[in-house]
Amino acid sequence: MKFLHAADVHLDSPLHGLERYEGAPVEELRGATRRAFDNLVDLAIEEEVSFVLLAGDLYDGDWKDYNTGLYFIQRMDWLREAGIRVFIVAGNHDAASQITRQLRLPDNVTLFSTSKPETVVLEKPCVAVHGQGFARSEVTDDLSSAYPQANHDLFNIGLLHTCLDGKPGHEPYAPCTVDGLRSKGYHYWALGHVHTREVISQDPWIVFPGNIQGRHVRETGPKGCTLVTVIDGEVAAVEHRDLDVARWARCTVDVTDSASLDEIHDQVRIALQQALDDADERPVAARLVLQGSSPVHSTLHSDSIHWIQEYRALASGLGGAGLWLEKVAIETRQAVALDELLERDDALGGLLRAIHALEIDASSVEALAAEVADLRQKLPHELLGGEDRYDPADPGYLASLMEDIKELLVHRLVSSGAAR
Repeated sequence: MKFLHAADVHLDSPLHGLERYEGAPVEELRGATRRAFDNLVDLAIEEEVSFVLLAGDLYDGDWKDYNTGLYFIQRMDWLREAGIRVFIVAGNHDAASQITRQLRLPDNVTLFSTSKPETVVLEKPCVAVHGQGFARSEVTDDLSSAYPQANHDLFNIGLLHTCLDGKPGHEPYAPCTVDGLRSKGYHYWALGHVHTREVISQDPWIVFPGNIQGRHVRETGPKGCTLVTVIDGEVAAVEHRDLDVARWARCTVDVTDSASLDEIHDQVRIALQQALDDADERPVAARLVLQGSSPVHSTLHSDSIHWIQEYRALASGLGGAGLWLEKVAIETRQAVALDELLERDDALGGLLRAIHALEIDASSVEALAAEVADLRQKLPHELLGGEDRYDPADPGYLASLMEDIKELLVHRLVSSGAAR
């Protein structure tokens, strides 16, 4: 017997960040989640699995029109024609969806109750699937605690959308413990909610398959599902299978040993080429991060716009339409002996010490916030939210801006020849 375990499909959820730069095929990639789901359906048919488990967040909240639901039902019909059952629990995003209320699912699809755990028994193969979905978008109870004990005459699977004991970057929904899951006596726990693949335990198997398609730069690397093979009532193999059609990558380059801009350029080229190679001919959206101390740190920062465009051109040359830089972050540090300059008893030392002592106190922040309040209200909401949000009244943003100003001032002073 074989089955597929997938989660966090987020059908028709757009890939974020591609709109920020010219040349990215935004429209083509907008359907990436559907194409990845098509790959899941194709894999299920190709592997002749007995059933498919979908552990929550099939949708991305309330879908905008019927096309999302109709698309899903058509794909379920394809699985029905192949004799493949599908078992689904609703996740926190599904709780806002209208599909269960307005579209009838094919008879090969089981959507578990959201009010209490249910069990579906398959005679061939001899399997019991236990599950309960989210009745609302925020569930803070341990749903697994009410799941029944295993039927020892069957292969038992627990289908659950959960944060387990807490995962960074994920809401603490339906928390539970590994010991609590083990106590049920199941052979396999098919979990969802966490977008990074992780095998929590092999006795019993407790698995997060990750999402099937990365949607932004925090969801890097291969994305897909888990193929499970069962022989004589025991798990014989648990394999990850890639499903994604586009990939996100974070390319971190340590420039500590680079003495020139040409050397950094070569390092960037190698890192971007590696991201392309790892993607196995998939389109790649990459974030380039330069780190470490370097003699050319000041040059990078003082003319950052030029170098960002330089690296974008490099990416375009390497990958053509298949590689884009979602962002270039220059996080390098000075390699000059600033400690010695700060100790100098002259005008330069005094200026550098004054620059390093610059801070923005709480009262100054409040004053600045009041001055830009009207401007902030006119900013698009996209700028005010997300990982790279721009909020001129945010103390953290002001602090980082101060650091950039200090870097620029130090560069101007040191490069002017005053330090000689």
